[in-house]
Amino acid sequence: MYGLIGKMRAVSGKRGELAAILLEGTDAMPGCRVYIVAEDAKEADALWITEVWDGASFHAASLKLPAVQDAIKRGRPLIAGFESQVELRPVGGVGLTKG
Repeated sequence: MYGLIGKMRAVSGKRGELAAILLEGTDAMPGCRVYIVAEDAKEADALWITEVWDGASFHAASLKLPAVQDAIKRGRPLIAGFESQVELRPVGGVGLTKG
């Protein structure tokens, strides 16, 4: 498995709109086991995105899907910046079945 956790900063006042765009069409991404968009509880414009994939190749392929390309195009103007991203090897947990 392959995982990513990243922190994204939205343009001031646009976090909810950006989160909604990021969540559109996420049910049709082959190889995606987990895709969670969360609002930071202390920073008004920050979002955390947690992803678990069957492998890195599935994540890379998702970036070419029309729905994802559309979300990137619509979301880009609402993004103020990316603060951090880490790659992980998930090993299991509640809600995550082994492949």
